[in-house]
Amino acid sequence: MNGAILVLSGPSGAGKSTIIHHASEQIGAYHFSISTTTRSPRAGEQDGVDYYFVSREAFEEDIKAGAFLEYATVHGNYYGTSLKPVKEALAQGKLVIFDIDVQGHRLVRAKMRDYVTSAFITPPSLSELEKRLYARSTDNNDVIQKRIENAKEEIKAIGEFDFVIINDVVEKASHQFATVANAARLKQNQEELNQLIHYWLEN
Repeated sequence: MNGAILVLSGPSGAGKSTIIHHASEQIGAYHFSISTTTRSPRAGEQDGVDYYFVSREAFEEDIKAGAFLEYATVHGNYYGTSLKPVKEALAQGKLVIFDIDVQGHRLVRAKMRDYVTSAFITPPSLSELEKRLYARSTDNNDVIQKRIENAKEEIKAIGEFDFVIINDVVEKASHQFATVANAARLKQNQEELNQLIHYWLEN
């Protein structure tokens, strides 16, 4: 594998998808890892584009088969990252971008440490996050309150990430994200470093 992994985490409503979209022309070719989930699609979401939507039974079968790089239960639903497309993209030398939660970041970093760069994306404050969650009108009040409580826990893990991006102004946050993404491509895994040392000494 010759590619790199960039893990993005942060509260739901932090604007991760918006930032990726705005920065896409600055970061070159990449593979966005689409998560598999057992939750129902929101209005406008498409299977195979936003998520792979599957039944709880199908997800649990894939768990038994060892098909996930990482998976977690969030708000009563499973979310996971299928291993096969990630390995294929890395073998092609691509930057693989993940949008996963804090728990997922821990699991991916534990399994693929040499390849991983991570960034935590967050609004400037809890009150701003609340405003954004209510403004997008995709969830009922109970779900929004769960997301807010979850965010209060996620922010405590901010020190586990390589970078922090405060999404106050989208253009500024997108530029910072592009810088991090391009830096992730330059990160060398241990195998590549060993090859460099060998080449350097022999030539």
